Amino acid sequence: MLNTPQTETSTHSVFLPDLEQQDIKALQQKTADQYNLPVYFSDTLKSGSKGPELAVIPVGQYEMGSTYKEFGHSKEEHPQHYIQIQKPFAIGRYTITADDFELFCKETEWSIRPDLIWSQGQEPAINLRLVDVKLYLKWLSEQTGENYRLPTEAEWEHAARSGTTTAFHFGDEVTCKEVHFNALFPYNEAKQKKRWYMPRCTPSPKPIEVGSKPANSWGLYEVHGNVWEFTDTHWRTSHLNSNRDGSSPSNINTPWYVTKGGSWFDDAIHSRSAARKRRSFEEMDTNLGFRVVRDIA
Repeated sequence: MLNTPQTETSTHSVFLPDLEQQDIKALQQKTADQYNLPVYFSDTLKSGSKGPELAVIPVGQYEMGSTYKEFGHSKEEHPQHYIQIQKPFAIGRYTITADDFELFCKETEWSIRPDLIWSQGQEPAINLRLVDVKLYLKWLSEQTGENYRLPTEAEWEHAARSGTTTAFHFGDEVTCKEVHFNALFPYNEAKQKKRWYMPRCTPSPKPIEVGSKPANSWGLYEVHGNVWEFTDTHWRTSHLNSNRDGSSPSNINTPWYVTKGGSWFDDAIHSRSAARKRRSFEEMDTNLGFRVVRDIA
């Protein structure tokens, strides 16, 4: 059941980049208090186990996309435009892990194809088609009595940016200490147009455990790198005529969906907050996972 706020929220029109980071965190706490929730929480499953850990995300306005001045910008990220998120929501602090998905498998007898690579423990669940993701979300909703779904592209970027305007939530430079990307294709060295450089990290052929890199101001981990994350937004080649309330366009008929975040396999430029990549609804990959949203309003 959705929580009823104690007081009406009056933060719809707040332009989040105008706030200091302590105010961004305070806004998150205020929103959680209004809906009688902790800032970070998990719903309980019928078995008594805990569901994915979630973070409350407040409403507010931000600029989605990027301009040509941002290193790594691509034409699919334009035009940069204002989005006003009108309803708060909760989102996974981490991508869904192999352990999370294993609970679903045991309850439903969903089985992993033996010919595919599968993750373990706290590594992101991978090699899942969108239909499998939706089966998990339906099961999780039934287990908790709450509405679980994928984020829209705008909700995902809002949550990842957490009030920032830089290429990454921590700034405009990145190393493999902050983000798990393909170490052979770093960001800073490419930005400086260095022709020769030594990788600062050993390239890794797989995702790392969730929670290994620094969280953003709203407590979300690995929004940059590790694995691409499905959204429920159908792919378009730009942000022209995007809905300004954070919802996904409903008049698009395409098998392609927007994924966000970049991955261990890709260049660092693809892990920027604005970066986006199209993936088929039938696609499965070792660098593709998902993060859940739970409605609270």
